[in-house]
Amino acid sequence: MSENTTDQFFKSTVLGHPAGLFVLFFTEMWERFSFYGMRSLLILFLTASFTDGGWEWTRENASALFGSYVGLVYLSTMLGGYFADKVIGFRWAVVVGASLMTLGHASMAVETEFSIYLGLVLLVFGNGFFKPNMTSIVSEMYKDRPEKKDGAYTLFYMGVNAGAFFGILLCGYLGEKVGWTYGFGLAGIFMFFGMLQFWLSQNIFGDIGLKPNKESKAKAEALDTDKRNPFSPIQLAAIAFSSLLALLWLLNDPASKISGGKVNVFSFLGPNGNSIAIVSALVVFIILLIYRFTQYSKITKEKLIAVTFFAFLTIFFWAIFEQSPNSLTIFANDYTDRVLTGNWSVVFLVMNSLITILPLVIITWVLILLFKQTFKLYAIANIILSVSFIIIWAIAIWMLAKDYYTAGYLSLSDETLQALKIDKVTTALTEVPATWFSTLNSLFIISLAPLFSKWWESKYNPAANLKYGIGMGLLALGMACVAFGASGIEAGAKTASVSMIWLILVYLFHTMAELCISPVGLSYVSKLVPARMIAFMFGVWYLAVAIGMKGAGMFGENIDKIANEHGLSYFFWMLAIISIVVALFSILMGPVIKKLMHGVR
Repeated sequence: MSENTTDQFFKSTVLGHPAGLFVLFFTEMWERFSFYGMRSLLILFLTASFTDGGWEWTRENASALFGSYVGLVYLSTMLGGYFADKVIGFRWAVVVGASLMTLGHASMAVETEFSIYLGLVLLVFGNGFFKPNMTSIVSEMYKDRPEKKDGAYTLFYMGVNAGAFFGILLCGYLGEKVGWTYGFGLAGIFMFFGMLQFWLSQNIFGDIGLKPNKESKAKAEALDTDKRNPFSPIQLAAIAFSSLLALLWLLNDPASKISGGKVNVFSFLGPNGNSIAIVSALVVFIILLIYRFTQYSKITKEKLIAVTFFAFLTIFFWAIFEQSPNSLTIFANDYTDRVLTGNWSVVFLVMNSLITILPLVIITWVLILLFKQTFKLYAIANIILSVSFIIIWAIAIWMLAKDYYTAGYLSLSDETLQALKIDKVTTALTEVPATWFSTLNSLFIISLAPLFSKWWESKYNPAANLKYGIGMGLLALGMACVAFGASGIEAGAKTASVSMIWLILVYLFHTMAELCISPVGLSYVSKLVPARMIAFMFGVWYLAVAIGMKGAGMFGENIDKIANEHGLSYFFWMLAIISIVVALFSILMGPVIKKLMHGVR
């Protein structure tokens, strides 16, 4: 067999894949650790009382800021992707992104008003540079081994979910049980470790991701033989106008609410200035999108319409799914009975120990395999990675020891308690952290992803519209569970003690919904969109995700208004009904969209 350009990476393998994949695995794991760790705490921190170290914001203001933050995170990926492709290369983009995120988490750990806002800004830009470019390196590494790519992405996303799980588990625990600074700070420490090990191991990627030069640009242009359809000056002006309005709206929406109207760049448009601004931006962009579609052949145009249809559905999916760090975390914190006694306390402690230790053992085993292949060439990077795992093991064991002690199943001397920085307790108590429930999403993904993958590869693989319909139906089922659980909470109640089982069911059904929709959507973009338009349509896709993320914040903003008037259950039933309507719409549109896809499955 003649050697391909990427065969060099397969000369040193771990579990049948290039060692470089696992450098990316651990870098992405620490980035997701930091992102999800901080995200799980943000709403709780903003709404916590002053005596608990929070800012005592209303849920409306906290959700407004949260929605704009996660929306901007996805919009910024277009900026980061552009700079990586055209200016600095994938590697520098990853390092710049990781550095900005490290500074962002450090800034948030200071906990002043200025430092929190500065931290969020740094995290937005950091995610923008980091997020799109890790997968680009994976793709380049496997471009001559397409048969290995599915397995590579499976391993890579295991790293994503492992990072999300441990970030929520440990940062959430420290933030809730010890102090917000510790939760925010831990997220930054591991982002820093991830950045260092990536930078020190970068030669393992050969020429992939280096800064573009004249030679590489010429080579790329020679490979791209597609006919161009460049943007005219008027179209570029329309993009600039809608982008500027949307950006100002994302920033102004929370600012105007938090300041009580003192800060409002759209005040000249009247009391509904925010709404006028964003509707204007969307109308201009939609007109531009429709016009661009008319410039292509009938088949290409119809495929693009199909992608846009799926992007539209994706808005609703993320707007409801992303209630996890928002209204569902509020529900867990204020309305769920999280205190366990007797046998249930033992069951939780044992289960929590298993789901903490077993993944750590598996990932540590992978780390040892990586050491065997790369330690001679990248000793310092491996030492840094091992130090990060020693710290993770120490925090995990400390967390479990603290839980067993506070539950009354472990006796510790006063000297030991002082050394471990554990407060002495006189009454045994097992209380599940509110952020713990968010870890279930990662656990269920790791457990269920192989089953769904087998389903998609079988003869029973549903059509695209049916997958979306099933996903939105499962989303509705999850929201129906929590709505039913909240049915006994009276209108206006600020606290309650609902069973935890309803939240566990929510995360189970929502994870299955995510497996039906999230990976499938991006797959259809790559299948349906011509190469010359892939960047633009990925931009449209991430715009849809950003709108969905902001939509999640807007739903969350109204939780108190709806709960005070109709009860909390009404709020979740409303989300369930929206989900089921979108599910039925997707299924009913199946024959139309199938025709527009021209045989693509």
